[in-house]
Amino acid sequence: MQSASVRGKIGERCVARYLRDKKYEIIGANFHTRFGEIDIIATKGKYIAFVEVKTRGENSLFSPAQAVDAVKQQKLQKTALLYLSKNKTDLQPRFDVAEVIMDSKEKILNINYIENAF
Repeated sequence: MQSASVRGKIGERCVARYLRDKKYEIIGANFHTRFGEIDIIATKGKYIAFVEVKTRGENSLFSPAQAVDAVKQQKLQKTALLYLSKNKTDLQPRFDVAEVIMDSKEKILNINYIENAF
């Protein structure tokens, strides 16, 4: 079994592919600030989506989205504001969460994409 960070990177790559298949344009990934990191930044239609990817094993006690608590949401919002201050856009910002479920052999079992999660 691989480390959580490796599983997380696998999950992020799978979600990026999922988004491209759904006609999103990936315009950024792993955007870091002092507040935190945004995993994926993508556009589609009138939206710019700041996507938090959470990857968990199939027997996890909690859903991946439950890890995006109020503190994490605040960090993501501050990070997105910094991104938008440096990258002007007329698109409507949105915060999405992608839940990735993996089996013990690192096979993706499911991606649950939650638009406008918070």
